[in-house]
Amino acid sequence: MDFEPPFQGTCKTLLQNPTRYHDKLSDVDQCELPVIDLNNLNFGHTEREKIVHEVAQAASQWGFFQVVNHGVSQEVVNNMQYEQKGLFRQPFPKKVENNLLNLSANSYRWGNPEATCLKQFSWSEAFHISTTEIPTMSTEHKSLRSTIEAFVKTVSGLARSLAEILAQPLGIKPIYFEENCPARTSYLRLNRYAPCPFSSQVYGLISHTDTDFLTIVYQDQVGGLEIYKDGRWLGVKPNPDALIVNIGDFFEALSNGIYKSIKHRVVTSPKVERFSVAYFYCPSYDVVIKSCGKPALYRQFTLREYKQQTQIDVQEIGEKVGLSRFLL
Repeated sequence: MDFEPPFQGTCKTLLQNPTRYHDKLSDVDQCELPVIDLNNLNFGHTEREKIVHEVAQAASQWGFFQVVNHGVSQEVVNNMQYEQKGLFRQPFPKKVENNLLNLSANSYRWGNPEATCLKQFSWSEAFHISTTEIPTMSTEHKSLRSTIEAFVKTVSGLARSLAEILAQPLGIKPIYFEENCPARTSYLRLNRYAPCPFSSQVYGLISHTDTDFLTIVYQDQVGGLEIYKDGRWLGVKPNPDALIVNIGDFFEALSNGIYKSIKHRVVTSPKVERFSVAYFYCPSYDVVIKSCGKPALYRQFTLREYKQQTQIDVQEIGEKVGLSRFLL
């Protein structure tokens, strides 16, 4: 199929060298993430305080939770699925052209060209779209652009509301996010996980944490997301009515370790493709992230500094190290 990236050809050496396989993927137990009904925010102070407690508890104990009655209509979700599938069905040579959607260079990504072993290779493809680029997306894809605009309009407000809820138990003023996370600094990622004939040995997305305050994800019902909790991997059961929210590295640092940015990954399927959409709620590049508690666990840093360190780590050891680089 001309739309598939050349996964097998590119990682041929890795696949043909059995000594470089990582441990075979094994079956994991399934879990249901905490579910929080945001509709209860409309029922007065007592119910709101209950939601604040539930969100903070999920963020500290799980690092992941689900929200229902989140404001993203089923129509928008259905349109996003349809448009996303059409986009990834474009011929591979066309996808790698920087002018396909009139986005910045390297907006389309697949696999991991710097992988030196299978555990560093991701059997997936994605479009990374800065919110500032959405209005100038190619007119050839007007329907896709309008669908993304509708999705981002709702999810961006949801991200800010959740961040303000999470800030409350920490004693951080809600205006913190208004001042430090302007709309232009966040981005969207459209993901496709292709069927993989080596699904017992290759991940769709390798284990990682997110470089942001929080991430909001819509996933289809195929499944494949796994989280690392209490020393073991757990599969997340898809919920058709929910969006998944996970804490990013910056909220863990800001909360002084109270909220957890935990490792997660995506496993592949040998026969079924999987789609998801992720919104990353980020600060401006030069905003200083400083732990709110004392003694501070992490030294202060900026997004720019954090990304530079991540690039160095990926080049030198093949993967992101993350917050441990900034421990005091």
